[in-house]
Amino acid sequence: MKTTIGDFTIHALEAGTQRLDGGAMFGVVPKPLWEKRIPADERNRIPLAMRCLLVETPDALVLIDNGAGNKENDKFVDIYGIENRGSPTQLEDRLRDVGFSPDDVDLVIDTHLHFDHAGGNTHVDAEGELRLSFPRARYVVQKGEWEYAHRDNERIRASYLPHNFDPVMEAGRLELIEGEHEILPGIHLLPTPGHTPHHQSVVLRSGGETACFLADVIPTSAHLPLPWIMGYDVEPLVTLESKRTLLAKAKEEGWLLVFEHDPVVAWGRLDPGEKRATLVEP
Repeated sequence: MKTTIGDFTIHALEAGTQRLDGGAMFGVVPKPLWEKRIPADERNRIPLAMRCLLVETPDALVLIDNGAGNKENDKFVDIYGIENRGSPTQLEDRLRDVGFSPDDVDLVIDTHLHFDHAGGNTHVDAEGELRLSFPRARYVVQKGEWEYAHRDNERIRASYLPHNFDPVMEAGRLELIEGEHEILPGIHLLPTPGHTPHHQSVVLRSGGETACFLADVIPTSAHLPLPWIMGYDVEPLVTLESKRTLLAKAKEEGWLLVFEHDPVVAWGRLDPGEKRATLVEP
């Protein structure tokens, strides 16, 4: 899928799918409610996209998030239901489908460093060597997220796999930024904490139009209601306030909202006439 935001062309690239526990994905929301939106399989897992956003701007080719990569073993792939086979993964194949190669990417934005968002920062090649997936790009992430990813904490360590991001720093290609920041003209990094303390979304502004790549602050369209928050979030009450602020702004200004994990809906806008956050056609 592609559309335009002013002078930007944006492509929703499907970097594969995964399956995560439905209860964990919806936190305190009872299963009889959430399973009406996204039904679970026999292992109580729900299908989730790993959707990335490719942004063509007059200044650069930008990739926001990059899926799970290809470095994990069969047990890991089975537990998380990852399906992303390709050359080397489905993301690179979809990138080629829209006329680009990994070498064309100028900037990679990591919303955060969990394996299903930053796993594609690096890959293992046909010879078994670990390489940067986008060799010409500079990568950016929040400084606080980088530091948090390196904490020896039992609650979070399974989501942070060093081979997804340490090699990028070692190669001198990872830039750490702090807080809200315009990384390129019209591309704004917006802190939306809660899922992790330094999670960020990405706001695109051009020609009087705005889009927002939500990442895990609102992973699917089913998570639009304010209290529908993932059990994975380390600070759910902070997520609540991040969502409240973001959705109010999105409704007021007619933003296009891009969902990273929704298995069906890539993007949409909020109905300005509805009190609750309700999606309408883009």
